[in-house]
Amino acid sequence: METDKTPAGQSNMAQRMQQLAEQEQRIRERVAAIRHTILVISGKGGVGKSTIAANLAWALALRDLQTGLLDADIHGPSIPLMTGVRGQTTTGSADVIYPVPVNNSLKVMSIGFLLQDEQAPVIWRGPLRSNIIRQFIANVEWGTLDYLVVDLPPGTGDEPLTVAQSFPHADGAVVVTTPQEASLEDCRKAVNFVRAVELPVLGVIENMSGFVCPHCGKVTDVFGRGGGEQMAEQMNVPFLGRIPLAAEVVALSDEGQSVFTAEVPVAIKQAFEAIVERLVCDKEESG
Repeated sequence: METDKTPAGQSNMAQRMQQLAEQEQRIRERVAAIRHTILVISGKGGVGKSTIAANLAWALALRDLQTGLLDADIHGPSIPLMTGVRGQTTTGSADVIYPVPVNNSLKVMSIGFLLQDEQAPVIWRGPLRSNIIRQFIANVEWGTLDYLVVDLPPGTGDEPLTVAQSFPHADGAVVVTTPQEASLEDCRKAVNFVRAVELPVLGVIENMSGFVCPHCGKVTDVFGRGGGEQMAEQMNVPFLGRIPLAAEVVALSDEGQSVFTAEVPVAIKQAFEAIVERLVCDKEESG
């Protein structure tokens, strides 16, 4: 495509460059007000990444840490449902967007709050998706946050790259997988993506690692067991733990509730708590 060299074309180009420079400055200012940023990524959909991201944010907020949860999945925004604020809308102006509060310590931002029809597909090409994410980062008024948890869409495309470039000093990324090779194959790519954008890999979570029977409590390895831990060892990254599959967790996600404040099998709650401890303790002790 040829560059428009007319005076009007040159003026429009200069104006666009100025807008991008101003947006970049706002992004730097927003990022500076966030103490810690954790990206949650997976190479494949359907591994429970959003459930992990939502419950991690819940856990941080329950520790009285000011927490933001950014839903960067433009095509499949499920965070409003999982945090109990589906159907709500944001407030603000063209340049300032206020996230939706879940409680006094947790705020959420998602494209889901901006859609007039929840069932309408978002049919956008990559550049438009990346642009809306940059607008979220630049314009959402979180205030001062202790933690921002970013729920990335599956894969290693435009949206994860845009987020990683906007948070070059993020604490790192948590990679979520299930135990079977079909998931592990893509999650290895996610680990390599995080390394390619020069962010730390905080660790691997093996989700759906065994099914907890709601009647007898027996654990059955529906998808196998140990694949995530073995992958982490092979790729020389931390293994954060495994979380069993339980019907209660599925129901709670649909109801917008946290595993930390509801009745769930002890193994589930203990698994989540151990992972949060590994992720958070060192950071809080070091300030």
